[in-house]
Amino acid sequence: MQNSAAPLPPTVDRVLKLFRALSREEKMTALVQYSKKLEPLPERYRDVDRASFTVPECNTRVDIFPELHDGKLHFYADINARQSPTVAAVLAIVFGAVNDHPPATTLAIPDDFVRQVMESIGLGTREAGLTAMLMRLKRYAREAAAGHALGVFAADAASASASAPASSESDDGRSGGSSGGPPPPGI
Repeated sequence: MQNSAAPLPPTVDRVLKLFRALSREEKMTALVQYSKKLEPLPERYRDVDRASFTVPECNTRVDIFPELHDGKLHFYADINARQSPTVAAVLAIVFGAVNDHPPATTLAIPDDFVRQVMESIGLGTREAGLTAMLMRLKRYAREAAAGHALGVFAADAASASASAPASSESDDGRSGGSSGGPPPPGI
């Protein structure tokens, strides 16, 4: 099920085809591997007031930060990947499919993407929070497509500023991931 008239982007289609072809055990292994590929949160976000970036529907504390550069979106997340590898994995998978693409790519992700990826794994209790994260990404993409500035460091906004409001720093050890890189090409 897809909400827009646009065709399913190849990057998203590849992810769905890959996960449809995997057995339950292979999916679990893939999720563990992806959880290690979540791009680390840039330092510039460490002291940002996170209130508007937190996804409250998710049981796991996760903050999602959007950036728009030259008409292309890039997302970062702050999450404790060790404590929540499934959440980190889903974010790494989605970010790998949509980062550095126009907002239309994010908007073309089917609303049931999480269900399709997680099918047969037995993690249905996580679906609502994971889907809420996807809906947050789509909200950011709609805002970007409408020409609104995104995030604290909106690169395309005339009023972009590198100084962010300070807040108390998180002491729960959350960060993007340990590998320092995005998912491999083609995923």
